[in-house]
Amino acid sequence: MTPASRTPAPLRITPIPGIPAISPQDDLAAVIDKAAQSVDVELSEGVLVVCQKIISKAEGRLVALADVEPSPRAIEIAREDEKDPRHVEVVLRETVRIVRRGHRVMICETRHGFVCANAGVDLSNAPDEEVAVLLPEDSDASAQRLLSALIARGHRALGVIVSDTFGRPWREALVDLAIGSAGINPILDVRGGRDWVGRPLEVTTMATVDQLAAAAGLLMIKDAGIPAVFVEGLPVSGDGGVRDLLRDPQNDLFR
Repeated sequence: MTPASRTPAPLRITPIPGIPAISPQDDLAAVIDKAAQSVDVELSEGVLVVCQKIISKAEGRLVALADVEPSPRAIEIAREDEKDPRHVEVVLRETVRIVRRGHRVMICETRHGFVCANAGVDLSNAPDEEVAVLLPEDSDASAQRLLSALIARGHRALGVIVSDTFGRPWREALVDLAIGSAGINPILDVRGGRDWVGRPLEVTTMATVDQLAAAAGLLMIKDAGIPAVFVEGLPVSGDGGVRDLLRDPQNDLFR
């Protein structure tokens, strides 16, 4: 195989502006489809990357802090970390394990198996300053529902990724990662192939959906209201979900 034949096709990444504030029970597929049509984006033969926040809002994953009664544990943590005990209580409800606490940050393992700050509970871009936005109950299922709704609207050869921003151990700043996916194989497994100089590849697998989420994140400008991006040029095939990316605890060197 010549180097030229290995060269991948270019990707085209297009932001989808014009998506209004999302409320519970909104038809998210219809809203995104309308916004895409307004900028001449055909949601076929590509991957739609959607930020978690609008998925959660459409699914009603909102908690009014006024309705939260903090537990003694939440009050203790809030006092030590100088936080709102109601916010801490919501975080604890979404947490199966506190991995680390320090520097006024709680790193938590969620019921989904994600390890992230505050169990993904977010107060930013909420419909009200007294409302917390939670992660979807099952973000792979959320991606599948959105995909099915878009296919029902006539789109084809489509994958859907739900993304969220994560911090990373040993590195500063945040990056968008996939927390849900449908219609696309989440992992590119190249084991059994050969590298550039012909050596066999024995362990290499690539987190395709994370790579796409990170690329889309470059255009999901937080203060510009761009919660969806369409990626064209990558063959869309396979299935599975982000659950396939979660490492078995028995193989995790950091637990």
